[in-house]
Amino acid sequence: VQLQASGGGLVQAGDSLRLSCAASGRALSNYAVGWFRQAPGKEREFVATITRAGGTKYYGDSVKGRFTTSRDNAENTVILQMSSLKPEDTAVYYCAATDTHFIATQISRYHYWGQGTLVTVSS
Repeated sequence: VQLQASGGGLVQAGDSLRLSCAASGRALSNYAVGWFRQAPGKEREFVATITRAGGTKYYGDSVKGRFTTSRDNAENTVILQMSSLKPEDTAVYYCAATDTHFIATQISRYHYWGQGTLVTVSS
């Protein structure tokens, strides 16, 4: 499966932004999808994940209550809706896929990665 994240941009603190992860090559319903981000000079960190059918979602502590992930398997797309953005949310955001049937937060569990999309939040 090939993944492509899009929707990044420059926003102000407090704004909202919607990222999309589009899949091709194989049905996205075969995979759990995770979102990760990497800020300049920092390690890549877990943001959110959603199971194959979308029944279970899990979020990193730093985004809990502000970010929501959802999926439309018919459209082969996963969404990350980000609200109340903070300058510390500035990073390159990646979507990734894993064939696990369970929640996965570790980077090593994800075998398919898309190119990232840059989100910049100004204060």
